Amino acid sequence: MTHDVKKQLALSAVRIREGVLTATHAAGCGHPGGSLSAADLFAYLYEKELRVDPKNPKWDDRDRFVLSKGHTAPGLYATLAQHGFFPEEELTTLRSLGSRLQGHPNMNEVPGVDMSTGSLGQGVSAAAGMALAAKCRGKDCRVYTLLGDGEIEEGEVWEAMMFAHHYKLDNLCVIVDNNDLQIDGHIGDVIDPYPIVDKLEAFGLHVVAIDGHDFEQMEAAFAEAKATKGVPTAIVMKTVKGKGVSYMENQAGWHGKAPNDVEYEQGINELEAQRKEWEAK
Repeated sequence: MTHDVKKQLALSAVRIREGVLTATHAAGCGHPGGSLSAADLFAYLYEKELRVDPKNPKWDDRDRFVLSKGHTAPGLYATLAQHGFFPEEELTTLRSLGSRLQGHPNMNEVPGVDMSTGSLGQGVSAAAGMALAAKCRGKDCRVYTLLGDGEIEEGEVWEAMMFAHHYKLDNLCVIVDNNDLQIDGHIGDVIDPYPIVDKLEAFGLHVVAIDGHDFEQMEAAFAEAKATKGVPTAIVMKTVKGKGVSYMENQAGWHGKAPNDVEYEQGINELEAQRKEWEAK
């Protein structure tokens, strides 16, 4: 990966993180922690990986993305706005009465949202169904879905994995945001899902484990997923919850809490410093 591409991705991720803070601060609620941990992934998907068209969001041959951990909608909204699916100014309407940007994504209201999600565990099932439908229709589109590591405590997730393996859905890429924290604390203290990689492999998926904040590792992982035939691929990303905002990092309390005015200013200043640092490189 060239320096210019890495810089482009890093700046996109910073902008997404700024959007997350702006949206949740304006709403006075929302889920910043898991949105920030996935910001680098969002940047990579929409800058390099997904075949989508903001001017034609319902394009039949597009790749599909399902945000299975639907509460991290602020991260997806910030990404979609940045890439022209709707105006970035709309981010400040998050969760407002009458806004189409509600706490969980609505496929009937928000351009670029392929599945309404929010009930944890269900998004990956929908994504598997989309992947099977694409194969039945002879389409070469790919389907990507992002789950939280707390979300995989849901039983339906593993039914979907069995389904995906049984139907040889090699056009499906399951991504797990492994930031170790959920709303009630450390995932190991709630319902321990480890060893995540071994369990996914036992269910018949090809698994790649990466640093979820390393764009070069993402590039290699997605290339490997495309090259893998006959079975679905899972990418397990080790990440930091709240990544990019110092006081939110590795703090379970920021799973579903919005920054106040002082916290917002501090976070935005930190992200602005990161952006300037990358712009100078």
